[in-house]
Amino acid sequence: MSFDSLWDFDQPRLSEDRFRNALKAAESEDPHGEEALLLRTQLARALALQGSFEQAAAELDSVAAPDSARSPGMTPIVRAYLALERGRVLRSSGSPDEAVPLFLEALDVSRAAGLDHVAADAAHMMAIVGDAEAQITWAQRALEIATASTDPRARKWIGSIENNLGWTLHDERRYAEALVHFERGLAARIELGDAERIRIARWTVARALRSLERNEEALAIQWDLAAHGPEDGYVHEELAALLRALGHADEAEPHAARARELLSPPDATSAPA
Repeated sequence: MSFDSLWDFDQPRLSEDRFRNALKAAESEDPHGEEALLLRTQLARALALQGSFEQAAAELDSVAAPDSARSPGMTPIVRAYLALERGRVLRSSGSPDEAVPLFLEALDVSRAAGLDHVAADAAHMMAIVGDAEAQITWAQRALEIATASTDPRARKWIGSIENNLGWTLHDERRYAEALVHFERGLAARIELGDAERIRIARWTVARALRSLERNEEALAIQWDLAAHGPEDGYVHEELAALLRALGHADEAEPHAARARELLSPPDATSAPA
């Protein structure tokens, strides 16, 4: 089954409700079937994204309970997602070292079963734990899986992996390499046609250009984002930095002020009772 249509990662509570409704219907058919077990792993993920780690772990425990574990529904994809989501819960709740063997289990199970989209996801998770060199190595492996696959669900990972790899390289001050991956990430976003992710990817390319002191090129992108997108504090912040770098401090200040307004947390004292 595909559960992509049930996910809204910006609204995990909404996703939780969708998964609960879908799970109720699936369990009416077979409480230990593949569909019900898969939905429960994603319900756990939605709970973890809201910080409800104990509830998430309980949902995953129910997938691994004897009745489920012995059922025909405990297929390779269920076993892979069970390990993957257990790992995500551990990482998000502050135990990344304990998550590593679970991500590796998910990778091994999915690779053996030819589940490229789960394998790319698991390798991507390995790419966001560990030190910078380990992250780079695992991101490259995740890209190999995703780019070699003909499964659209696997190829959807390319943009995210390129973005994360770009930021790892950027943090290591390997700016030229970072730019290459940001540009590849932008190309992947354009291929999928997600306007908001394309906008963010263009901002990221411009940020790498600034680090490379290619300020005029970066400024042109940020002006275009300001002109054609929703108002964004990060765009104003970059405009301020670039204008200062190019010797236009007076022009920079209004953008810096607007960035502070948009990016500052709400004043708790002025919040309605």
